Amino acid sequence: MPRLLVACEFSGRVRDAFAVKGWDAWSCDLLPSESERGKHYQGPVEDIINQHWDLLIAHPPCTHLAVSGARWFKDKQAEQQAALDFVRILLNAPVECIALENPVSIISSRIRKPDQIIQPWQFGHGETKATCLWLKNLPILRPTNIVEGRENNVHRMSPGPNRWKERSRTYSGIAQAMASQWG
Repeated sequence: MPRLLVACEFSGRVRDAFAVKGWDAWSCDLLPSESERGKHYQGPVEDIINQHWDLLIAHPPCTHLAVSGARWFKDKQAEQQAALDFVRILLNAPVECIALENPVSIISSRIRKPDQIIQPWQFGHGETKATCLWLKNLPILRPTNIVEGRENNVHRMSPGPNRWKERSRTYSGIAQAMASQWG
């Protein structure tokens, strides 16, 4: 049975999509999983990244990476460097196939350009949210359900203590496409 590790995922959406396809799918995050259906390791991904995975899908926190926060970059050089070091750990993991997901970010200029940029509206969700994918031994993700009504709802979310959490969830259509095409 193939093994999947979804790093930095508390929602369980990607993990659960692969589990339905017969994968031994695990999520890992510092937070508990919102979905009690699947296997979840609560702790640092570095604790389990070397446990023979066939596929790693990583969603590193974008707080210090996303260009949407560029106006604060000068004040968080150390945090940015730590975030980039974490991205390098994920991209260099001893896993045959890797997908790293992040919004438009400094990963593109400081590590390498993404292999692909996708949008939720390509996978059945009438919203915009440019999402970059850095891929290792995986094909480009093909759109599965192009829809109209492209709203920028993620950007317009109300401020609040859980805004970051709401914005970070993988769209279910994207999770399903990953499981169908990479699984």
